[in-house]
Amino acid sequence: MKKDTFESMEWTYRELSLLLLLTLVIVPIGIEFLLHDFLYQVFLDSLYSGTITGLVMGTVFTLGVYFIALRPQRLGWNVVGLRSISRTYWKWIIVWTVVLIAASILILTLMDLLQIGVENRKTESLKGNMTWLTFSIGFISAAIISPIYEEIFYRGFLYKWVRVKWGVSTGIIFSSLIFTIVHIPTYNTLPVNFISGMIFAWTYEKSGSILPGIIIHGTFNGIAIILTAVA
Repeated sequence: MKKDTFESMEWTYRELSLLLLLTLVIVPIGIEFLLHDFLYQVFLDSLYSGTITGLVMGTVFTLGVYFIALRPQRLGWNVVGLRSISRTYWKWIIVWTVVLIAASILILTLMDLLQIGVENRKTESLKGNMTWLTFSIGFISAAIISPIYEEIFYRGFLYKWVRVKWGVSTGIIFSSLIFTIVHIPTYNTLPVNFISGMIFAWTYEKSGSILPGIIIHGTFNGIAIILTAVA
């Protein structure tokens, strides 16, 4: 399965350029800045505006992959790693989830001691207005929606593209770096973003599927939301 996943691909620099343009220019300016600010003026709440912005981003990313990378080549979603995994790989999902949690605790502790970072407006809004509704919105957004579209793009497309062209190490580093950059300005979490990106890419490499990454990603984000709620 893994061999089939990374044996070859139909994409060229055109697909890479267009999707990076979408990721680094169109989405940050058009959605994360302009749309988010407009929605914040409407709702006066970072949680609601951030969640709707996330939904739009997820839709744009997913459609971008489909219309730029898949449909023109008549490819299915399995090409970006949406495929089943073997039962034996579940133990590694558990292992890497624990590793990510432990690494994140260590990194964030060090970052806190160094007083590096800025607050996440969406998280602060959730903490300041905690109800079952706001918790549910935050949990679904962070633990379900974001992991699915981010793994489809950053690992399913981006990691695969670079990996086939230049190898595993370059693919892991490049895709994780882009994944980290798009999480600016939450500087206190950027090292965690980079480490998590590497783990998600590695699980894709070893399993031939992005499902392990989605599961670990969703579990990690879900735990973070729960801890925010009970803090």
